[in-house]
Amino acid sequence: MKTRKITLLLVGFVAGILAMIGGNKVMDYTSSDKYCLSCHIHPHADQTWKLSSHYNNPSGMQVHCVDCHLPPESSPFKRTGIKIKTGLHDLWAFHTKDSASFDWERKKRLDYAPKIVFNESCEYCHSNIFTKGLSSEGAVAHLYYDENKKKLDLQCINCHLDAGHYNPNYKHERNISLGSTSDDKAKQIFDSTTKIEQFANFVEQVPGTSISFNMIAIPRGNFSMGSPESEPYRNIDEGPIRKVTVNQFFMAETEVTWEEYLAFYSETKSEGRIDPRIVMERNSLAVDGISGPTPPYGQPDQGWGYGDRPAVTMSYYAAETYCKWLSSKTGKKYRLPTEAEWEYAARAGSQTPYFFDGNPKKFTADRWWNRTFGLDTAIIASHVIYAENSGHRTETAKKVAPNRFGLKNMSGNVMEYCSDFYAADAYSQTPVEVVDPKGPSEGSEHVVRGGSYSSDAKDVRSAARDYTHTDEWLKTDPQSPKSIWWLSDCTRVGFRVVCQAEF
Repeated sequence: MKTRKITLLLVGFVAGILAMIGGNKVMDYTSSDKYCLSCHIHPHADQTWKLSSHYNNPSGMQVHCVDCHLPPESSPFKRTGIKIKTGLHDLWAFHTKDSASFDWERKKRLDYAPKIVFNESCEYCHSNIFTKGLSSEGAVAHLYYDENKKKLDLQCINCHLDAGHYNPNYKHERNISLGSTSDDKAKQIFDSTTKIEQFANFVEQVPGTSISFNMIAIPRGNFSMGSPESEPYRNIDEGPIRKVTVNQFFMAETEVTWEEYLAFYSETKSEGRIDPRIVMERNSLAVDGISGPTPPYGQPDQGWGYGDRPAVTMSYYAAETYCKWLSSKTGKKYRLPTEAEWEYAARAGSQTPYFFDGNPKKFTADRWWNRTFGLDTAIIASHVIYAENSGHRTETAKKVAPNRFGLKNMSGNVMEYCSDFYAADAYSQTPVEVVDPKGPSEGSEHVVRGGSYSSDAKDVRSAARDYTHTDEWLKTDPQSPKSIWWLSDCTRVGFRVVCQAEF
């Protein structure tokens, strides 16, 4: 009996040893780059990995798939759990889905990457982030990360998105060549602005540039601002409906395009770092003292293209400065719209959730029923660039139909700055039957309206509102102090201009 027990213990011990060896073999085999690539059929994953700094670097050290996409070896239980969970998910996707249907471009973007990369793995390998040879700008950025990573949920990949897979459209460095490839020489350069002799649509011409754009005459009118209690997905800060009168004004047919914004940037840009206080003081003086943006970090168009796509990633201050520049060039009074003007123009005479027919309950992806049995997108997709039809990027204005005023992309594509400061209770403080109501006279954030290419259908309703999130939108800006011109962490905001009707 005793011999039998000893035999069973030895057999169990040997079996355990063999199981451990076999388990380690399985773990090693399923952790190899070759195994990962056999299941993860990315069009260029292997090539971009070999072009990245994690493969092609002076030290000759190679970082492998599991080094980034699993927790570090110092957390074996978490690492094994995530590996099993991820493995089962990937096997299911490999055998049940078509890889050609995946949005690979979306998976390269910063809003997706942190979901599949573990920051503790970055810190496990890079235990010293103040290395020899680190530039002064890098030291400032790393110090900011070290002091704020928990408070602001900062991750290494926020600034080093192309460390594991090379992306030519992503460079975390000053883009000094932005705006230097203009082909204005091949276009007509305007020597005068458009004269307004009556309240009607006109085409603005910006003297000294090849820029022209359509301005739509928005007539004086009354409307009910806000949304009724019964409107689906109404937000609490949309406030009660108020009767509002808006005076006539002109509004740009589309958001300010990259072509338009880069004309301003090329003429006014500041090559070096300028003290924000000096910039603000200069811009408050004569028009010939306008100081424009410093070069951004990386590609502000995100690789989507410039031209007639809406300009994005500029700050509220930059949008205001653009309006001052445009006013100085044309002799007219250009500015950002008030929130009341924006909603009045977006509604274009409608009092329904959208300026076109449709119910948010049928359009939204937030309902289980819609996700299971399919969204009704036929109507909304022809009027709005939003999460379901954008491909997670901006689009040109020709992709959608205009509203009844003739304005395009008032809903979706990019959020648009309004001149009002934001306050959640601002609407309830607005008197009934008021002409051109304005929000609070001071504050720390400004109103943005219209939703964006990443918004759900419920968030592109005419009454839906949001505000700037300055700290969040600038949390990975490597400069100190933070840029007053460019946003490092928001690609969803732009603006359109209005012109006062002096009649």
